[in-house]
Amino acid sequence: MTRVFLLVMDSAGIGGAPDADAFFNGDTPDTGSNTIGHIAEACAAGRAEEGRSGPLKLSTLDAMGLGRAIALASGLDAPGLGAEPSGAWGAATEISNGKDTPSGHWELAGVPVPWDWHYFPKEIPAFPTEVTRALMQAAGTDGILGNRHASGTAVIEEEGAEHMRTGWPICYTSVDSVLQIAAHEERFGLERLLNMCRDVAPLLHDMKVGRVIARPFVGDEATGFTRTPNRRDFAIAAPGRTLLDSAHAEGRDVHAVGKIGDIFSMRGVTDLRKGPDEKLMHHLSDLVDEAADGALVFANFVEFDTNFGHRRDVSGYARHLEWFDVELGKILPRLRDGDLVIVTADHGNDPTFTGTDHTRERVPVLCHGLGARELGLMGFTDVGALAARHLGIPAPDPEAAP
Repeated sequence: MTRVFLLVMDSAGIGGAPDADAFFNGDTPDTGSNTIGHIAEACAAGRAEEGRSGPLKLSTLDAMGLGRAIALASGLDAPGLGAEPSGAWGAATEISNGKDTPSGHWELAGVPVPWDWHYFPKEIPAFPTEVTRALMQAAGTDGILGNRHASGTAVIEEEGAEHMRTGWPICYTSVDSVLQIAAHEERFGLERLLNMCRDVAPLLHDMKVGRVIARPFVGDEATGFTRTPNRRDFAIAAPGRTLLDSAHAEGRDVHAVGKIGDIFSMRGVTDLRKGPDEKLMHHLSDLVDEAADGALVFANFVEFDTNFGHRRDVSGYARHLEWFDVELGKILPRLRDGDLVIVTADHGNDPTFTGTDHTRERVPVLCHGLGARELGLMGFTDVGALAARHLGIPAPDPEAAP
């Protein structure tokens, strides 16, 4: 019995989305965005020299077909990424009307989002009175801070001191369908923050807001505030039978690595492993040895997106890609006969692009375990179908009950 390792490099898009002109960063359409392709160009031009140097070095991913996938998706011949593939490669196009984490992951797992997400307006206050009251009640405070669109790192610097003085949670949103709540992990309390998010999530989910996210931080006004790894996403449940549901129903082990458990509301998950990306890579390495035959290992490496994409840090994103590539190269030779590794992404976040938001892009589909061949252009849902077929379980079904 074979195993599947589905690895999501969060935000590592490859351009070419046919509907990119309908998605925006500020007033600029996402047309022309290409996360990995533009990073490769910046590296080749010497514009990504902080903590690394020279052309983008991704020998493992390129051998799986990354360069070919970029060219297929967008027509770009990315500098340094042109190896003859030894893996199966393609590029996937999303149909869900969102360039966000739940939309991308659900659709990769076989269930496109059937509704339009609710987004909060770029006004102050951003939240309706009903939501503000619910936040105050859940926090046990007589007010909240923020109540606007904001960058997560900037808002804790701007509001952190007032939060420490008043004890009010910092509540903010973005262009995604999300409500984020930041609070000091020690002064406000981590469990209190998680309980607050859990309490308000049903109201937000009824509004079709995709996620309520706990954003704990530490520090003080003198030394500055820093977010901790203890982020927690309270996501609306997927509306159909996902890849995880299918595997679980067939009695298979489903290992969620990173924020996968949160994204799928823990439905179908039998084992959860969390931490920063470096720790997640250790978990993945352990699972190569530990996961039973027939298991699904579904992992998300979020720091591409949170640490480098949103911050438009080209050098940092390049460093993280090169780190991931080296670590993946250590894992592939240790796989069992019949194992399948699929490396993909959930959306783009081009660090060379204007703004700070996700970018609408196609994503790579790079497979180790299927031989060397072109998979061509496909849909996100084809990724979940491919994984299910390899595991010998029923395909995901957006119309079926979970």
